[in-house]
Amino acid sequence: MRIFFATDIHGSEVCWRKFLNAGAFHKADVLVMGGDMTGKAMVPIVAKGSGWRLSLQDQEHLLSTEDELKAMEKRILDRGYYPIRLTADEVTAWDSDPVLVDTRFKAEMVAQVGRWMALADERLKGSGRRCIVSPANDDIFELDPIIDAAELVDLGEGNTIDLDGFTMVSTGWANTTPWHTYRELPDDELKVKIDGLVAPVGDPKRAIFNFHAPPYGSNLDGAPKLNPDMTYVAGGRAIVPVGSHAVHDAIVQYGPVLSLHGHIHEGRGAVKIGRTLAVNPGSTYEDGVLQAAIVDLDPKKGEVKHYLLING
Repeated sequence: MRIFFATDIHGSEVCWRKFLNAGAFHKADVLVMGGDMTGKAMVPIVAKGSGWRLSLQDQEHLLSTEDELKAMEKRILDRGYYPIRLTADEVTAWDSDPVLVDTRFKAEMVAQVGRWMALADERLKGSGRRCIVSPANDDIFELDPIIDAAELVDLGEGNTIDLDGFTMVSTGWANTTPWHTYRELPDDELKVKIDGLVAPVGDPKRAIFNFHAPPYGSNLDGAPKLNPDMTYVAGGRAIVPVGSHAVHDAIVQYGPVLSLHGHIHEGRGAVKIGRTLAVNPGSTYEDGVLQAAIVDLDPKKGEVKHYLLING
């Protein structure tokens, strides 16, 4: 059984399309999206006379034709942001009412994931390929029923899924972060959640953990150290482990055959923790590059045959 695993694409349209296309290209039996699907920001595109203006990555752009506008919107979507057309009056209203901004931001996330599920149903039809999508800490809860309603996509979060004699258990909940995201818990509470997920699994050694947070101190969880004001220590060169103790302890306790992680974009790599292969493919979504892991499992022996980290 071949698993193609990617994560943390943060709204990048091109990365989602690459993910769906990867199944056929790499002859994968199962596609797994590990979470943090949605984008981090909107990019207002403001009407100005007969054209539009916007700022993208601190660079001002003036657009004069509809073709230029559509090309820019595609560029923005591929980088994982949401292009929003606004009038000058709407900008003024947004500046004075953050609720308007938050409402529109969530609407964009919901609409995008709805489009993505429709595209998945279209691309996967007749392929016999499984697709599992599990929202993570940066993803709003409104996405779960949208994923669950897709015909050919399985919702990972909180579910046990049989995969050719292996059992995948998934959660996008992470240990606490400085950003106070949607799905995060102190490690002691995360441990309770994980234990509850694993409890129905008959043989934990044939389990596949799809846990967004990487295990603490595994070299899959190294991130730049932050000052109290959220600036980088030593210009981002001071790297510290920020993963989950609960996830690490669960891997040691249960010894699953495979453990899939994301969350820390810089944490690309694979390590053995006891008998378990733990993998974080990393993320460079803003460049339109899909980083992923391909893992081949032997259902008879209940072990990993080999793996490969790829860019595409």
